[in-house]
Amino acid sequence: MSNLADVALATTELFRPAVFGFMVLGFLIGTVFGAVPGLTAVLAIALLLPFTYSLDPVSALVMCSSIFMAGMYAGSITATTVNIPGAPSSVMTAIEGHRLMQRGEGASALGHAALGSMIGGALGAVLLLVSMPLTAELALLIRTPGKFSLILFAIVVIVVAQRGNVAKAAVAAILGMMIATIGVDVMQPLPRFTFGTETLVEGIDLMPLIIGTFAISEVMVQAQARDDPAAAASATDAARGLRRRAFVPTRAELREIGPLTYVKSALIGYGVGVLPGAGGSMAAFVSYAEAMRRSRRPGAFGNGSREGIAAAETANNAMCGGAFVPMLMFGIPGDPTTAVVLGVLVINGLQPGPQLLEGQAELIGPMIGALFFSALVLIPLALFLFGPLFVRIVSISRPPLYTAIAVIALVGAFVATFSVFQMALALVFGILAYALRLAGYPTVTLLLGFILGPGLEEYLRRSLTLSKGDPTIFLTSPDSVVFLVLTVGFVVMLRRAPSGAG
Repeated sequence: MSNLADVALATTELFRPAVFGFMVLGFLIGTVFGAVPGLTAVLAIALLLPFTYSLDPVSALVMCSSIFMAGMYAGSITATTVNIPGAPSSVMTAIEGHRLMQRGEGASALGHAALGSMIGGALGAVLLLVSMPLTAELALLIRTPGKFSLILFAIVVIVVAQRGNVAKAAVAAILGMMIATIGVDVMQPLPRFTFGTETLVEGIDLMPLIIGTFAISEVMVQAQARDDPAAAASATDAARGLRRRAFVPTRAELREIGPLTYVKSALIGYGVGVLPGAGGSMAAFVSYAEAMRRSRRPGAFGNGSREGIAAAETANNAMCGGAFVPMLMFGIPGDPTTAVVLGVLVINGLQPGPQLLEGQAELIGPMIGALFFSALVLIPLALFLFGPLFVRIVSISRPPLYTAIAVIALVGAFVATFSVFQMALALVFGILAYALRLAGYPTVTLLLGFILGPGLEEYLRRSLTLSKGDPTIFLTSPDSVVFLVLTVGFVVMLRRAPSGAG
């Protein structure tokens, strides 16, 4: 307990003027990088990595933490306004938020996204502070078969959630998993499905797929729609007359969502974040599915559900706190962003492990404090200051708006990978996603299959290797059985629920 007290006391270091300034600067950078498709928080921290050499360790780590939290939140901005998630974790927010935007309720959607991000991020930071050692031990209890069943659970539930369109959702998810198999085998250093092309040996990067699936395909869809000057003028007038209190969720909406949704989603997000490699996408998917299962209005999901936005955004921001646990305790990054933050730790001569709590509390405390303060204060402050500007994005005439988005997206694909080939792939995936959308295939499950497919394959093969080919290992491992039972329960519940948009 004394170690945790030292860490808590060290958070006051955050309010030194210089350190506080770097936190605010990091938040602004993270917001920009998180909102622009292709420019993620991972990229922001990676680009700033050389800059951290000239900073003291506290300022560098605080800046990284605020970038992380801001980047996770900011993905909801473009997801809501123009249906292009700034980050993979905002995919579920795009489904619900953009529907509300189309109905003229974009301010409400952004408000609920910010509130969920604020609650999730703050609770995640608190959980990180008070339960870091215990959570690390619990995470180790989930073995290889359990990790397979957890990923299977996420895939099955999101596919079944596409009610009325399950077959096409399954096809899209399988297609995503097939694309993910291109490159080096997950278990052996052997190339596969490269068709003799050396450029495919490195595999398909996530960012070109995200940019192609959402940004490029959305540009092509919008190219079919004629720009309505009257609608644009109406949107501009609405944005000008928009009061900041329109971003504040009403009491009726909060009662409908319920405090349990926020608490449960934060716990799910934090728990998923603790699992190495899980990340914000899985946290959002699992929490969204649980909210749909327990909702009194499951038919609203897919048609602009504020409850869905709250669940997804609360979970993916709570994941930030959870992802720090395996990085700080074991040196195992919980997601790509913490992998880069781990580099900052190493650069500053810090060795991850339990000894950090004992000898480096003055560094760990400000990091956790930056996560908490960024979520609790800077996220709502950013919405208050810039919310009307976010909504006005939709009032911009389509041709210049989507032309700019296409250019930024392709440049973002290059900057994220520094590969012209991967940038070309973003265009290819955009055309593919456009064709799938015309045929009624949900592209969100394509992306989900790509993100979770490698983990599903890896843990399946590792489990079968451990059991010497005996598949009953998934039924004899307690952690695996828990997730399999949850999967069956979710499927039954969702199939019985009233049909919504899906």
